[in-house]
Amino acid sequence: MARASRRRTTAPQFDQTYGDADLAAARHDLAVGRWQGARDLLRDTGRDWDRRTHRVRLLADVAASTRTVESWQAAEPNNPDALVLRAETEVQRTFFAVAESHHQNGTPPPTEDATARQDLDRVARICLQASEKHAPDPVPWVSLMTLARLYGQGHQHVWHWWRELQARDRFNREGHHQVLRHLSARWHGSHGEMYNFARDSAAFAPPGSPLAALTQAARAEHYRHRVETEGPSAVGLTYHWTHEVAVQALRSTMRQWIGPRSGAEYAQDVADLNLLAHGLVFAGLAPEAKEVFAHLGDRPTRVPWAYSGDPLALFHHWHAQLGG
Repeated sequence: MARASRRRTTAPQFDQTYGDADLAAARHDLAVGRWQGARDLLRDTGRDWDRRTHRVRLLADVAASTRTVESWQAAEPNNPDALVLRAETEVQRTFFAVAESHHQNGTPPPTEDATARQDLDRVARICLQASEKHAPDPVPWVSLMTLARLYGQGHQHVWHWWRELQARDRFNREGHHQVLRHLSARWHGSHGEMYNFARDSAAFAPPGSPLAALTQAARAEHYRHRVETEGPSAVGLTYHWTHEVAVQALRSTMRQWIGPRSGAEYAQDVADLNLLAHGLVFAGLAPEAKEVFAHLGDRPTRVPWAYSGDPLALFHHWHAQLGG
């Protein structure tokens, strides 16, 4: 997993780009129908797979509501970056359509396809075509891991796709988080399966890797799911962040990630630092939280703070208390 130099700029509230000015400019270009900025950004990103994964997903978030990526493909049909972005854009369009359908018609159980099987298969084929066009690239396999959640009981080839992703970028941050979601009780697993995957992934990650924060992502998802399904007064929820296993996991993340962390930042460190800071403050580990806020600064994310109340109010309260 490659890293880029840390940027210490002040980011807007809930800045999805985490201060990546080049990404923000390319997103703006896509929104107004210009694809050249995205082309140049992905070309310059090269094989920094960590940053490329994040950038493609954030570009697709904008491209999903336009036809700009199709214009790029028409202008440069042999550009593999155009097809990789098109594949992720189709995945995100599918998720947006599913969310809209669920809002109108209710959410089907994860044992059923979230939308028409032929539509899911069409998007999967586009992702596989992208992988063939740019064989070393892990991003199409991240797209497939994301799409797999929408198949009833998960896609039959999901673990083959996971092996293909790992063969290209063993410690891909986004890929691991997509597996975590796949194995969650909300989708195709259970709390136990999700925690086991998080612990195993963190244990085998190299020192200084943000994959150590997967255990916090699992705990936050567990909390969200219990509140959603059982209500905020569910039995034992008061101790969700403070019981011994939770505290041990937080301290392990501090040792594995924050202790050996260098002066370089992974593409989604802002998200992972927020996960860790949130867990630490609700576990009552103020000295450790203060150390994490020193790395994080004033860069809030909506998740996981939104699971516990008003995300901006909570973040700014704790940042004021511990951020220095």
